[in-house]
Amino acid sequence: MPKARGFGEAWAHHGEILQGIFEDERSHKHRGLVSLPCRHLRSEAVFFPNSHDQVTVSPCSREKARRAAELTMRRAGIERCGGHLVIASDIPAGRGLGSSTADVLAAIHAAIDYLGLSWTQEEIMRVAVEAETACDATLFTQSAVLFAQREGIVIEPFHRPVPPIDIISVDTEPLKTVPTLDFVPARYDTFEAGAFKSLRSLLRRAIRLGDLDLIGRVATASANLNERFLPKPGLRALQEIASRCGAFGVQVAHSGTVVGLMFDPRGPETSQKIDRAISALGAADFQFRIFNA
Repeated sequence: MPKARGFGEAWAHHGEILQGIFEDERSHKHRGLVSLPCRHLRSEAVFFPNSHDQVTVSPCSREKARRAAELTMRRAGIERCGGHLVIASDIPAGRGLGSSTADVLAAIHAAIDYLGLSWTQEEIMRVAVEAETACDATLFTQSAVLFAQREGIVIEPFHRPVPPIDIISVDTEPLKTVPTLDFVPARYDTFEAGAFKSLRSLLRRAIRLGDLDLIGRVATASANLNERFLPKPGLRALQEIASRCGAFGVQVAHSGTVVGLMFDPRGPETSQKIDRAISALGAADFQFRIFNA
């Protein structure tokens, strides 16, 4: 029985721990990624049904979310899918933090909440990809997955979540916006494909053991491998600061502008390490914010 309205929400992510090209169990190759969840930023959606034949949205710029709500209604067999969708988000757009995916997922959740339906993650992701063309793995909040972002399929589930990580988020190009769908997909060579295979194995082990140092190695290597496709100004300087101040690695938004310095929230000296990094970043004129685990 439909409700008077439907509510949905979705988190952002802080770029990726790993992104590249990977084989599935049938040796088919897919572009894939492992996202780093960021629960400090999120999108909320409220769906208000009406007697119209289409869904409208505010702000009007959230067209992907509007399309996602409409697709959800149609997939549920609702012919007259009228309604108004209201999106509220504090996720910065164009930074590689999954703002549009969060809007889309929040919209889908709002629509199925209104309809009183229970969908699987796979069903939700199929609609998300159809609405957005490419989407992130932020729906998978309970465990990390290697996710084919342009197909909406899980290449490999890791069965455990990414361990908690403190992040200093640095925007390397505050005045630049990266439109994800206009970003030309990376063309990886044979060496890079082999490197991603090794990094996938390392990340599988790191997540199983909760080994942050190993996660940092994977994330830093992935950042460096992808640097030639979307360079991050100051990445080398940021890696030097991270190393000097006791971060266990750096990770990036592979199709955005942010770089994350990664710290162990359980470490006895983490607050001092973060303070040193803050001083070094300020002296180098980097713009940053802190996301504690």
